[in-house]
Amino acid sequence: MKILGIGNAIVDVLCKVSDEFLKQNSLTKSTMKLIDENEFKRLLSSLKIEETISGGSVANSIVGLSQLGNKVGFVGKVNDDLLGKKYEEGLNNEKVKYLYKKKKEPLSTGSCLILITPDSERTMCTFLGTAGKINDQDIKDDHIKNSELVFLEGYLWDEGGPKRAFEKAINNSNKIAMSLSDLFCVERHKQNFLELVKNKLNIIFANEQEMMKLIDAKSFDETISFSKSINKNVVITRGEKGAVSIYGDKIFECNAIKIKNIKDLTGAGDLFAAGYLHGIINKFSPIECLQKGTELSSKIIQKFGARI
Repeated sequence: MKILGIGNAIVDVLCKVSDEFLKQNSLTKSTMKLIDENEFKRLLSSLKIEETISGGSVANSIVGLSQLGNKVGFVGKVNDDLLGKKYEEGLNNEKVKYLYKKKKEPLSTGSCLILITPDSERTMCTFLGTAGKINDQDIKDDHIKNSELVFLEGYLWDEGGPKRAFEKAINNSNKIAMSLSDLFCVERHKQNFLELVKNKLNIIFANEQEMMKLIDAKSFDETISFSKSINKNVVITRGEKGAVSIYGDKIFECNAIKIKNIKDLTGAGDLFAAGYLHGIINKFSPIECLQKGTELSSKIIQKFGARI
């Protein structure tokens, strides 16, 4: 297997909302908020569902990699309920090897309410459900060791079972990549993430704001200097400014593709990572990796949801 993804198995529920809806519900645009099942149902009660699909950040990337013809797998925890079955079916339909044996759990399958405002930004409210209970026993050593690369999401990091799952993956992998996931996620786990970035990871994905928050940078130049100093492959997306990768002391840049009709930014970072990792495992040059990530990212923002 080329790449094994490990992350939160979440069913995405896409809805269009106004900016006023975010204000009324004290939600911060473009971030992810963890909520309980009652709040999830309350928010959803006044909304029209546009689309429901198997999601989760790393799962979105893994599907993108599969669509590009790569042999990939995914581990994420679901319940043996209706949403759990739909989740597994969704991955199987995309030719992703789903490597988790679902069973009856106390919590239902996780769901993410993706709220899309008129400016195409997405704000996420996530009920983790049983996805947040993944642990080291849910991941098989052989699946990790037989993969060229393991891809993790920062969303997964939490004390207890998820942290043990995370550490097991890192300690047994041939090569490891991770996405910092979200600005609030970085704020919650800053010291742990900094330790991982400096000492454990081979490839790091982040957007400009996440990377600056991680090291308390005052300017983007500081993130470049930091990235050079750790001698890793640091990949930073910058929206309209394009994307940058820092490979040791070398810097590679790629311009953004101008899109006239942006419909939804959901999955932009996930599909960028898919394109970039496709380049890595197929021996593309650093600039070609950036270009492939940018290509996929530009395609996904022209449609609703995180599936090309």
